[in-house]
Amino acid sequence: MQASAEQLPGLLKRGLRSVYVLHGDEPLLVQEAQDAIRTAARAAGFTERSVHTVMGAHFDWGAVLAASGSMSLFADKQVVELRIPSGKPGKEGSAVLQALADQMAGSDSTLLLVTLPRLDFASKKAAWFAALESSGVSVPLEPMDRAALPVWIVQRMARAGLRVADGEEGQRSLHFFADRVEGNLLAAHQEIEKLALLHVTRAAAQPVVISFEQIEASVLNVARYGVPQLQQAVLGGQMERTQRMLDGLKAEGEAEVLVHWMLADDIRALKRVRDAMAQGQPLPVALNEQRVWGPKQRLFERALPHLSQPALRRLLKAAQVVDGICKGLRQPDWPHDPWEALKRLAHQLCRECAGGRGERKITA
Repeated sequence: MQASAEQLPGLLKRGLRSVYVLHGDEPLLVQEAQDAIRTAARAAGFTERSVHTVMGAHFDWGAVLAASGSMSLFADKQVVELRIPSGKPGKEGSAVLQALADQMAGSDSTLLLVTLPRLDFASKKAAWFAALESSGVSVPLEPMDRAALPVWIVQRMARAGLRVADGEEGQRSLHFFADRVEGNLLAAHQEIEKLALLHVTRAAAQPVVISFEQIEASVLNVARYGVPQLQQAVLGGQMERTQRMLDGLKAEGEAEVLVHWMLADDIRALKRVRDAMAQGQPLPVALNEQRVWGPKQRLFERALPHLSQPALRRLLKAAQVVDGICKGLRQPDWPHDPWEALKRLAHQLCRECAGGRGERKITA
């Protein structure tokens, strides 16, 4: 079965399963899920633990099978942790994982905890993953969307004995906090702990109200951005967030060509969908044929009504110009610096996606 990170504590209270599979790239959520499972296992008498990390093509899968099938001299129950940083167990590993899933079914003396990175579609459909998931619980631990981040901050602050002010000041505080920590939940957690150390006393019976000024003075700018998050901001018409992300990607040393590829690829896809619609094709069919699915599909659905064919032709031409700039070619009336050219292109696309209105309101 599959469960969310929020459902995991409740499932652990109702009883342990023999297999748990954690997959995702959010370090804080992975760490907390691991800790919750280990704590529940210790309480249930699983007092021994072995850890195996799959590294390289010559990993000894037999050792994992042996560990999972052995009985300890010092403990009745054991936890076997298997970490696969690549997310690709290979042919031998796939067979071993399926055998482990069968071996663990109904076991009350061994608990298998498998930790994986974020999995692609093919890996989730693989026989080894399906076998593990059917034998226990799989928990996806994905990076948190920007829109959900303020609510998460409120919940974590409440755990630490903190809360923001009521009304407009509180909303301002949450949006400021979210902007500072977006894409970095581990650092966000640390910033909340720091606020608690600074402002919460043991005698406090009620949550301590933290002002905007206190948050502004304390919370560091630890946001970490990726190209997919930039894509969401641009197609969502969020001008200020787009600017902030471009500055962050530049500071982190992201390759200009990768950012340009994302922008250009979206412009080409938008143009193809618009052309298909002009020929009478329904929007859902056009999106499906262009392989636009999931969250990206919703962004396209919101942006396309604002994008005319002339506007998309201009954007496509601008993307070609920026491609040359990223490769060292100078263009008249365009910045010579690749990042400045990328900012202009991103702002043009962002403005068009917002219907020419500039910044679109960001909802939390």
